[in-house]
Amino acid sequence: MKQKDRQVSRNEILEDTDLRNTDQFILPFQIDEEALNREGYKLFPIRNLGSGKIFNGYASLADWIGKEGTVIIDGFVGIFWNDIQIRLNEELRDRGHQVNWVLTNDFLKPTAQIEELVSPFLGAERSVWGSKCTLDLEELFDIVALKDVKIDKDCVNICMGTGASLVGWNAPIAYFDLPKNELQYRMRAGSVRNLGMTEIKESFQMYKHYYFIDWVLLSNHKKKLVSRFDVIVDGQWGDTINWMYTKDFLKSLRDISTSVIRVRPWFEPGTWGGQWIKQHIPGLNKEVINYAWSFAFIVPENGLLFESDGYLMETSFDFLMFTQSENVLGNHSKRFKDEFPIRFNFLDTFDGGNLSIQCHPSLKYIKDVFGENITQDESYYILDCKKGAKVYLGFQDNIDPTTFKNALVDSQEHNRKLEIEKYVQTHDAFKHDLFLIPNGTIHSAGTGNMVLEISATPYIFTFKMYDWLRLDLNGKSRPINIDHAFENLNFELKGEKVPQELFSRPKTLDKGSDYEIIHYPTHKQHFYDIRRLDFDSQIRRNTDGSCQVMMLVEGDFITLETENGESHNLFYAETFVIPAATGNFRLINNGETRARVINAYLKP
Repeated sequence: MKQKDRQVSRNEILEDTDLRNTDQFILPFQIDEEALNREGYKLFPIRNLGSGKIFNGYASLADWIGKEGTVIIDGFVGIFWNDIQIRLNEELRDRGHQVNWVLTNDFLKPTAQIEELVSPFLGAERSVWGSKCTLDLEELFDIVALKDVKIDKDCVNICMGTGASLVGWNAPIAYFDLPKNELQYRMRAGSVRNLGMTEIKESFQMYKHYYFIDWVLLSNHKKKLVSRFDVIVDGQWGDTINWMYTKDFLKSLRDISTSVIRVRPWFEPGTWGGQWIKQHIPGLNKEVINYAWSFAFIVPENGLLFESDGYLMETSFDFLMFTQSENVLGNHSKRFKDEFPIRFNFLDTFDGGNLSIQCHPSLKYIKDVFGENITQDESYYILDCKKGAKVYLGFQDNIDPTTFKNALVDSQEHNRKLEIEKYVQTHDAFKHDLFLIPNGTIHSAGTGNMVLEISATPYIFTFKMYDWLRLDLNGKSRPINIDHAFENLNFELKGEKVPQELFSRPKTLDKGSDYEIIHYPTHKQHFYDIRRLDFDSQIRRNTDGSCQVMMLVEGDFITLETENGESHNLFYAETFVIPAATGNFRLINNGETRARVINAYLKP
């Protein structure tokens, strides 16, 4: 299957569609000094690598390829491989090279065979969930034929495409990464497909396939090979690339793992979304209808940003965990391995609507049914709220499960409004309250809240029971999951048990003339705990062998100084993580009023 100077054109799937479907701005590939140093919430929290570490453009990558002679170009699903081949082919021919192209797409098994392999992990056709794939990536390929491909000594040889490292060549590897939010924007535009698939399905089905199959296979593939990569490439732009040598990338990951972790946040509108994020986070597209979520720190879908000479480059967070999990998690690395266990995200209902009435699966259920290792134990920290804002939490004392289920089914089948407060308690919400939501707890955030959701990392396993009879932003009904919910609902969390068990009651742990450390106890089922650091001037802390996930929840901005001499300015509502290996650190208040930093950490 040699393809010397094969003439290629855009895949037909790209010709009649936009490449990305979103109102969110793409990451600029280059940024000026003024933007880098601008104060305030940073949409692009970068790690500076110094000069000469990130290279721009296909021409520079072609120079590297020409020098090596034979290379492997592997990468994530959703990369526009045809475009890359066209551009590199032109650059290499301009340099006088004839190219022997070997494309992994030609070695994928027929789609019908791949569908048969992966179907056990996709669940029911209309379900939004599957279970984590246990296959190996090579099982999707005619691996014997791929490993048997020979190098042509008279050409520049390039084996390119997802899974290219499976070829039987001893050659340098360039890896094209792609942020998962950009993959989803491409998915919604119909410009990409799932690995090995020829059909474009509904977005929720493609996302399910990505989440439970493609992402699992390709994350395992990256994990095995990261030490073999020679070059890392950011493939999110259509007309250019930025790249760096892996040795510089790995050094930066080591540096991050002993200082501070910042990820690039991303934001999404939703049917219940509000206006707080739009009003408080600079740099976002203000023309969108609302913002419902911020993936402030949901690291299966966040990226790390690097900068050199103004060039920006994003890589997936999992590279950090694959290489530095012990530094990041410290005493807890044996338990969680390369899975970061805590997430921070925003739920914005300011001038928006109520979230759905929902619950999350038990640990046994999420393991047995979906293949996850930890479950979605949550808490709601009220970052801000309007007067009269409420949280739905726990059952009324007289709850009857059968009556409640019948009412939910009737509402769904007949599109009939449900008086949900007959069954579910409502509670007044105030700024800095913390509500505890262990798995199985019925809950929702009412309108008028800006919620910082502090949770275990899983983030898609929400069983909706009642969604206020509304449609999503595309005019379609959102899935209702009554049967899943009733396999997991804890009907013992009712009546007086709700405020007793699910309201965190803050207690002062330590207090000085200009600081106070306040403990927000979590539920016995939560494997994380929460405290708040309040201080006027500065406060010194130690990680005590555990990672510390933090956010400035009141105040203008603070400076973090770490033991290794690094200094980072952090602004209101920004999430940051201090890895276990950082050791001693100091937080300095630069504002006029007291700074308050919420701090989640793993229980001993």
